[in-house]
Amino acid sequence: MADRPAKTEPRDDRPDTDLAAPGGEAEAAGSAGSDSREVGEELEELVAELRGERDEYLALAQRAKADFENYRKRTMREAADAERRGKLSLARELVPSLDSLERAMGAAEPGSEVARGLELVHSELVATLGRAGVEAYDPTGERFDPAISEAVSTHPGGEGVEPGTVVETLDRGYRSDGTVLRPARVIVSE
Repeated sequence: MADRPAKTEPRDDRPDTDLAAPGGEAEAAGSAGSDSREVGEELEELVAELRGERDEYLALAQRAKADFENYRKRTMREAADAERRGKLSLARELVPSLDSLERAMGAAEPGSEVARGLELVHSELVATLGRAGVEAYDPTGERFDPAISEAVSTHPGGEGVEPGTVVETLDRGYRSDGTVLRPARVIVSE
């Protein structure tokens, strides 16, 4: 038995690599596993970062939308207020003309062409002011209220008339939406 030649292992002439090193296959498998874990963690971090950016931009867009909606509402309110102020200003300037027209109607001969013309102009002017929300008021018989009336003089009250009651209205007052354009000029009982 000594005549048998010794068995030799086949030689691998390839250069040493991680796979050729002792335990190389196990290390490669472990290395690939840790690489895929690292890539997975990096992807999770990237996804979390992108979600954060998305949420930030969404919140920014929602704030911009709310700001624009508030701006739109404020602009509409301001435009309506400006229109209201313009109507009130014009009405304040027309009220004395309406008073003059009423005095002219009282001085005109009843039933004449002039009286009918004045009545027509008066009714159109009153209707126009009414469409603008302006109304006339006469506080005769009511308790005197300095917020809506201006006392021109006092007069002794008759029987059954309490002191501080409006007994006569010289010029009617005008108001719009609770705003007094011109207070009524009145005589108050003593």
